[in-house]
Amino acid sequence: MHGSLVTASVLLALMGPAVARPAAVPPLPERMADTGGGTQLLTAAAPGTGSATGTVTWWNLRSGRWVRVGSAPARFGANGLTEGKRRVQNTETTPTGLYDLPYAFGVGAAPAGTGYPYRRVGRRSWWCQDNAARAYNRWVEPRPADCRATEAEQLITYRRQYARALVVGFNYHRPVRGRGAGIFLHVNGDGATAGCVSVPAAAMDRILAWADPARRPHLAIGTRSGPTAVTRY
Repeated sequence: MHGSLVTASVLLALMGPAVARPAAVPPLPERMADTGGGTQLLTAAAPGTGSATGTVTWWNLRSGRWVRVGSAPARFGANGLTEGKRRVQNTETTPTGLYDLPYAFGVGAAPAGTGYPYRRVGRRSWWCQDNAARAYNRWVEPRPADCRATEAEQLITYRRQYARALVVGFNYHRPVRGRGAGIFLHVNGDGATAGCVSVPAAAMDRILAWADPARRPHLAIGTRSGPTAVTRY
């Protein structure tokens, strides 16, 4: 019996202290300062502010826990990302922050299952980015005289990118002149965006089929760490 006790003691000494398992990292939304108060969330995360690529992930809140539904490679502004509150128009930077998604639009018909209010693009559809116009950062149809064509986007000319899109609520509800206009989540073009977030066409369709306005989805844009980390928003 004593021999058995000694042997057990020796084995325990050789094994050393038990190694604690690292705690599981909570899902990204659970590490965020704010998720917008709804039960759906999109996150767009880039490695750093100089990055033009990253990942968009969409999440559902179920029984108090955020569950990943899907993800897709994302593209950001050609000049990376910048703090939304300090962004300057025409810098080709994507604004970081947490934003609502007012409505969807597209050159084509809404994909099957779309529950969001969806506006079809026609030849008279423009997005006004003219700082001097009354309709700054708004869809206009037709384009008003005070919104210069050189300071606006004729949406139909971007058939590929705006085949499907969601309006991002950056600088939308109380527009600040000079901060930027026309920030969307849309389909990929040939490369980086002018400040929007873009994803492959199939992913955009999946997002529109998933997004439920009654669940108040928001889009959080940020970096993986640092002052503009997506967890800060």
